[in-house]
Amino acid sequence: MSKALLAPIAYFYKLGVTFRHRLFDWGILKSERFDIPIICIGNITVGGTGKTPMAEMIIAYMSQKHNIALLSRGYGRKTKGYREVLTTSHYREVGDEPLQIKLKFPETVVVVCEKRAVGIRRIRAEHPEVDLIIMDDGFQHRYVEPKINVLMIDATRPIQHDKMMPVGTLRDLPSEIYRAHYFIVTKCPEKMAPIDRRILRKVLIQIAYQRVYYTRYESFLPQPLFADEAPREPLSQGRKVIALSGIGNPGPFLKTLHERYKVVAEVTLDDHHVYRIRDIRMLAALLAKHPGAAIVTTEKDAVKMINRAKIPPEMRSNLYYLPINISFIEDSATDFLQKLEEDVRGN
Repeated sequence: MSKALLAPIAYFYKLGVTFRHRLFDWGILKSERFDIPIICIGNITVGGTGKTPMAEMIIAYMSQKHNIALLSRGYGRKTKGYREVLTTSHYREVGDEPLQIKLKFPETVVVVCEKRAVGIRRIRAEHPEVDLIIMDDGFQHRYVEPKINVLMIDATRPIQHDKMMPVGTLRDLPSEIYRAHYFIVTKCPEKMAPIDRRILRKVLIQIAYQRVYYTRYESFLPQPLFADEAPREPLSQGRKVIALSGIGNPGPFLKTLHERYKVVAEVTLDDHHVYRIRDIRMLAALLAKHPGAAIVTTEKDAVKMINRAKIPPEMRSNLYYLPINISFIEDSATDFLQKLEEDVRGN
């Protein structure tokens, strides 16, 4: 559909979002405060902005001093209501990203609940030891007023030039960024010019206390999903690979693979894709078509493929995932995390 035809939809979507925010601003819809610090990690655009790697970084740091619970809506799950995520949960019951986090941090309480206030009250009742809640993707929610808002901004899609959905990728009003405390600009180029940083800082900072940090993705060697069945040697550079992704913005993932390997096929699926038998058969056919190739997927997709019984042996031995984290430019990660801890403890 052309942008001209989508423009009226975007206009009415913007009207609806604006009206909803005004209802909260006027106090007609109520934001609830809680007696426990809540860090909200959100964005104002659709597609991958790095919320999950940021949540993992904050959990890894804050769990040294706090008992943490992560609260997510559990987008893409087939269930409703409050559910606690276990390491044995199925991603269709709890969502792929919450399961990914639980598998990485099995000692952390991970909960999914579309009504965030209900979820927080249940966490408080059932896990009184928890003294810090990280709320994934709740910036637009507004029924909960977090202590700290961390807003993820995609450097490749500047919000000042973007349009509301479905014409562009904005899911919320750029004017709402005044509610953020920290901006984490992701996917910055290797050599980001100082003037580009100044322009972004001027666009983002509305209030003196707001802080901006610039980051990029850092990826590591692909890891075998089934280590006991994979070759002992790491995936060597230049090897033939099949790129498999079902994430919001696969661009950086594909770019990394093209830089390191010979990508013989790309399988790009919708975000939160549910893998079925036909997908496994399609991947097996691609492996047969490209002898010697390996399948490399994302961490988020990998958690959907851990059922060994449903993956044929020839695929299990050639199935890898690409671990990533957020790398702060100019080693500012410690500065960010320490200031975040100060804000959690302060007033």
